[in-house]
Amino acid sequence: MNDGMQVEPTIGLEIHVQLNTSSKLFCRDANVYGAPPNTHVCPVCLGFPGALPVVNERAIELGIRAALALGSDVLERSGFARKNYFYPDLPKGYQITQFEEPLARGGELGVHTSGSSTTIRIRGLHLEEDSGKLLHDRLDAATAIDFNRAGVPLLEIVTEPDLRSAAEARSFLKTLKQLLEYLDVSACNMEQGHLRVDANISVRQVGVDRLGSRTEIKNLNSFGNVERALSFEIARQEAILAAGDVVNAETLLWDESARGTRGIRSKEQAADYRYFPEPDLPPLIVSGTTIDTMRENLPELPWVRHARFQRDYDLPATAASLLTRTRDTADYYEEVVERGAAPRTAANWMTGDLLAAVNACKSSFATFAVRPVEAAALLRMLDAGDIRRPLARTILSRMIETGRSAAELTEDTGLLDSLDEDATKELIDEILQTNPDAVRRYRAGEVRLEGHFVGQVMRRSGGRADPELVRTRLRRKLSE
Repeated sequence: MNDGMQVEPTIGLEIHVQLNTSSKLFCRDANVYGAPPNTHVCPVCLGFPGALPVVNERAIELGIRAALALGSDVLERSGFARKNYFYPDLPKGYQITQFEEPLARGGELGVHTSGSSTTIRIRGLHLEEDSGKLLHDRLDAATAIDFNRAGVPLLEIVTEPDLRSAAEARSFLKTLKQLLEYLDVSACNMEQGHLRVDANISVRQVGVDRLGSRTEIKNLNSFGNVERALSFEIARQEAILAAGDVVNAETLLWDESARGTRGIRSKEQAADYRYFPEPDLPPLIVSGTTIDTMRENLPELPWVRHARFQRDYDLPATAASLLTRTRDTADYYEEVVERGAAPRTAANWMTGDLLAAVNACKSSFATFAVRPVEAAALLRMLDAGDIRRPLARTILSRMIETGRSAAELTEDTGLLDSLDEDATKELIDEILQTNPDAVRRYRAGEVRLEGHFVGQVMRRSGGRADPELVRTRLRRKLSE
């Protein structure tokens, strides 16, 4: 390659999404994670002779839902094929997938990266079964196989080579994950293998339409690994071309410990898999009426909800983004507002104290102990001026600890009773006595420490002290 020649990467992704079904794609074995090895298997998913597959209707519905949300054309007739290859965790010696007749074709997804927006085209979506899992740490000098995952339903989403950077690929995957979670198509838990990525990368001269020789990085299982692996591989290919050499078309793995890619085999072509129609399954027929009905019943998509939150609740873009990050969070917020909390107050608490409480409980807004109706009651008290923010925080903490409502706590424990002047003075004296260094610094000119003292008094009083009285008393005491 000549010095100074401008090049650009082209990236296409193949995303394997585990579908939210209770059973596998072609049998009734449970689709669960973490069960003891080989406890959810049967003659169908183990490929016993004579065992016949029956397609899971729920998996078809979820695949169509994802396709419609991406603007893809769902085919009224699709079909399954056998993809033949040998690997120890593939019990039948072939994988049932879709090839010439996929579930859907086309579509697109908009992504935002570093202030710019672009649209990534979708080539197609198809259903297929997962393989088993190799376990390299169970037996000495041997590899074990767990077939629980064999036959689990996957939706493979294939993009066109429209991505131009590792950061753009990461942004695309985050947007896709959010969409699939909103649709309840998949839990998208990457630690449990619900979302795995194969990335195809090539580098070409800017302005040239023909793609360069490509490599494929298999089984990337985190957004961080996707970005690191792509960045490394792009740099590696650019260096090869700059030296005048040719990039070999091969399949790679990302080695996290070495922070580099390593080749495992030459790049396969479709002919290598000897595809042919699955003889044990009939064509998959979905009527146009069914497709239209499913399109009409799609839930509100995240970017549509984001725009509506800004418009209907007068929220800034940042708050709307945080509140629509997950469907559970957005649902919680809307119910809190519907129950009478002011939209801005609810947004501030949802992105602040309530979010902190949810994270501290290692929970989510879907399972948070304080339900929207109780959160709304607390925020109505705050909006009405019945309580101040420090006291609201105290009440929230006790609601989580006791499971009681804000009204019950304030009535039974006297939390609404203000701290009298003598008690406030005693608390100020105690705070100042236990913080002599801060007192010395304040008197030396660090007047911003006043807020530190006020905050401590308000926390110690459970929010019952009058902040204006606290400030007056503090200034008087500190000026002595």
